[in-house]
Amino acid sequence: MVEFRHETPRLILRDWRDEDWAEFWKGTNTPSVMRWLGGVCDEPKRQAAQDRLLSYHTDHGHTFWAVERGGDGAIVGFCGLKRSNQAGGPMGMMEIGWRLREDAWGKGYAKEAAAASLDLAFTRFAADEVIALTVEGNGPSWGLMIRLGMQRREDLDFANDEFDAESGTIIVYSITRDQWAKRNA
Repeated sequence: MVEFRHETPRLILRDWRDEDWAEFWKGTNTPSVMRWLGGVCDEPKRQAAQDRLLSYHTDHGHTFWAVERGGDGAIVGFCGLKRSNQAGGPMGMMEIGWRLREDAWGKGYAKEAAAASLDLAFTRFAADEVIALTVEGNGPSWGLMIRLGMQRREDLDFANDEFDAESGTIIVYSITRDQWAKRNA
């Protein structure tokens, strides 16, 4: 399979390399970053997450790619596309997701990487619609979804307490190919 690599003005979205994982987990497996993602992961959970990310690429040709900062090559997190597979959720839909280390927050990296991923979803991977999942308490996440032009889809919300035991619900936003095209015309 051809190696995936996509550059934005400041970032590189690319396939994972073995040496990326230690830096990724060091920066993102923290209480602040994992607050709305089920909490800090132990070694078995980290390995399972890595295995899932690699399997998405193998099975579908896309995944939540490593996000490398241009210039210094630091791994600042992940962003990309997968097929929705969250228990109770809308199975098989194209899903965008991101996770950045805390010192990368507030710099526009998530929006830059997510916009590139949405563009790839519609141009390279032929998606008709892309969804994003979060929880009500994660305002920065759904705020970015809104800034990307995504709209709330309460009809797709589903019960799941893996990320936020208090609410027990995952909320969904989406954007269609036509909405994305109009927004970026």
